[in-house]
Amino acid sequence: MKKLILVSVLVLVALAYYFTSAQDNKNGRWYTQAQVVKGKKLFAANCASCHGLNAEKTVNWRKKLPDGSYPPPALNGTAHAWHHTLAQLMTRINDGGEKYGGKMPAFRGTLNDEEKKDVISYFQSFWNDQIYNSWKERNKM
Repeated sequence: MKKLILVSVLVLVALAYYFTSAQDNKNGRWYTQAQVVKGKKLFAANCASCHGLNAEKTVNWRKKLPDGSYPPPALNGTAHAWHHTLAQLMTRINDGGEKYGGKMPAFRGTLNDEEKKDVISYFQSFWNDQIYNSWKERNKM
């Protein structure tokens, strides 16, 4: 009887996990809602001061600043982040934006790879389906 109860509990836990994961990815995106939640906190702490709390800065991201550098682009799907593959986004977060004409610091030693993916999932959660699907096609996902 104890074995039957244990097996039943394990089956219920497995089913709950399966359906939660399926629910998280019901929109066909690579990330889960849990990643978005973690990413929101990480983004607020590390990125929002330049990119905006909702990844909405900067409207004129193509116009150079007086010092000749580019401002931080919006990451909410209205700028060019969706043109970059996941690997390119990870590289940009790791190495910063200096070699591309920006001032973004490198986060290689600040965030681990999982945290970087959480951050990416957060700002991609603002992308509409058309932008996300274009990005997905570029990534062959």
